[in-house]
Amino acid sequence: MWVQCRTTTFRRLLHANHHRHHHHQRRLLSRTPALSVDHHHSVLVEENGYSRLALLNRSSALNAINTSMAAKLHKLYTSWEDNPNIGFVMVKGSGRAFAAGGDIVALYRFIKEGNMEACKEMARTVYSFIYLLGTYYKPHVALLNGITMGGGGGISIPGTFRVATDKTVFAIPEVLIGFHPDAAASFYLSRLPGHLGEYLALTGEKLNGVEMVACGLATHYSLLARLPLIEEQLGKLVTDDPSVIETTLEQYSDLVQPDGSSVLQRLEIVDKCFCHDTVEEIVVALEVAASETKDAWCISTLNRLKKASPLSLKVSLRSILEGRFQTLDQCLLREYRMTLQAISRQISNDFCEGVRARVVDKDMAPKWDPPTLEKVSQDMVDQYFLPLSEFEPDLELPTKSRETFLNRTLRRKLKHVVDFT
Repeated sequence: MWVQCRTTTFRRLLHANHHRHHHHQRRLLSRTPALSVDHHHSVLVEENGYSRLALLNRSSALNAINTSMAAKLHKLYTSWEDNPNIGFVMVKGSGRAFAAGGDIVALYRFIKEGNMEACKEMARTVYSFIYLLGTYYKPHVALLNGITMGGGGGISIPGTFRVATDKTVFAIPEVLIGFHPDAAASFYLSRLPGHLGEYLALTGEKLNGVEMVACGLATHYSLLARLPLIEEQLGKLVTDDPSVIETTLEQYSDLVQPDGSSVLQRLEIVDKCFCHDTVEEIVVALEVAASETKDAWCISTLNRLKKASPLSLKVSLRSILEGRFQTLDQCLLREYRMTLQAISRQISNDFCEGVRARVVDKDMAPKWDPPTLEKVSQDMVDQYFLPLSEFEPDLELPTKSRETFLNRTLRRKLKHVVDFT
């Protein structure tokens, strides 16, 4: 039986002392929504009584996150966290996407131009915002309508609440462009039930909104038609209590369960095939299962793996395995080092080749180097996980100043995943 779990109210005690201290300073702001636009027009802000909503406003690029957007979000969230007149924060995307990921086309162009500093700045800025969100002091609601991929998950899943809809499409397709699951993906994928995280990371397969709720990536589900009502009701709240926000979300959410074709109905075989420590063993397990059962799912999964960069498959599997035992800041630091290796092209040109084939030229025929799993050496994989040189600055996160938030909240955020009984 599927059991939909509810988000815990773990922030209540953490907030209590802080909010009592500032209660006398609070005043109710006007409830008339007001939109303000930053000078890049890529992030809009709705002021709505006791909450703030950040609107990702690059619909022509499916709200792909670039450096200026991440910097603006970081600035806004920091100011909102310090403002006693703001109880909670929301984020949503414009158009048909929440966020399709990081702006990989911009990265591709920076690399081609030799502007590596711009690449590093984008990674630093995005990862730093994700860390802020993951240790955020106030309740956070992400409305994940539409395409939510790659970095789109990074700027939402580490937060308190995530509302998926019947139009949500989630995926971590980085291996298909010669990259690796980043933007905290190695943190939250590694904490999914069983070995579902390995499956999603290595195949880039999509999940719908129902499946996101069922596995814990989302906390609530709503039909798109009801989403404006949820926004309206949230906008009326005068609270910083996550349990009050949760009650509102539950009141207007729909109870759903995955259908029979969902991968979540196949977790036994997913675990059996993806529990291994090497990609080669996973492939063999899928081949054996396919020959024994003639299951079309096994065959299609094998075909998905064949489309991915062999180097990315090995690097990504190791990243998920390591992420299972690391904190958010440790995952982001490691992912930053891996990203710098990927964009340096010193080990392989797979990232640029993958973006070229799937996004720029769109011939869908990337020429991976190395071309097969057998030709990916252990040394190539190891290089992705080495510390940076003494001349290359590491990702600096304010871990010490925010460690209270980490210790008290972070490790409890993904405990409200589904139980299978």
